[in-house]
Amino acid sequence: MSARDPHRGQPILAAGRDLKVADRAMILLHGRGAPAQDILSLSTRLQDEGFAYLAPQAANYSWYPYRFLAPFEHNEPSLSSALLLIEHLFRQLEREGIPRHRTILAGFSQGGCLSLEFAARNARRYGGVAGLSGSLMGASQEARNDGESLGETPVFLGCSDIDPHIPLDRVQESTRVLQRLGGQVTERIYPGMGHLVNEDELEFIRAMMSRLDG
Repeated sequence: MSARDPHRGQPILAAGRDLKVADRAMILLHGRGAPAQDILSLSTRLQDEGFAYLAPQAANYSWYPYRFLAPFEHNEPSLSSALLLIEHLFRQLEREGIPRHRTILAGFSQGGCLSLEFAARNARRYGGVAGLSGSLMGASQEARNDGESLGETPVFLGCSDIDPHIPLDRVQESTRVLQRLGGQVTERIYPGMGHLVNEDELEFIRAMMSRLDG
């Protein structure tokens, strides 16, 4: 770990099928203050042993220091370090023969924000992207590079209408931005839900996974 690249060299936890024999993968990003094992435990609930699951650990259990609503520069260098780590994981999977269009990127809370932000900044065809209780980042919905496309990547945003961390209007704005970037976006707002992952969200991710069969 270094001050300029704090997430470099942090542990990467794995579950599911070994990378050397897997042909599908999922990158899972944990929330603030949580260990990677928490989000990796979703692999048992998703019930697809054909996937290789990778869950990186953030330095000091946080991907970036301030709220996702802060100007980007306030969350540097941690934000850039986190985005670079995700890119390195995708490249690792590609070296093992698992392309991006057979890899799903999913995260909860801070990890959900990071997943959506990575996809928006690196628009191309992925197996799927899921932001659970998350939103695109930044002080406003700043313009993304419209010259690139998500290529109809399935994108899922699930959040409570009263989430204490993620304002509803930011989820809705994120949906519009990701649609403009070429994503097939599904937004589901759950009335009165807490800041958590529910079974309906997992069922949607299972459907994403099933599309990658074969």
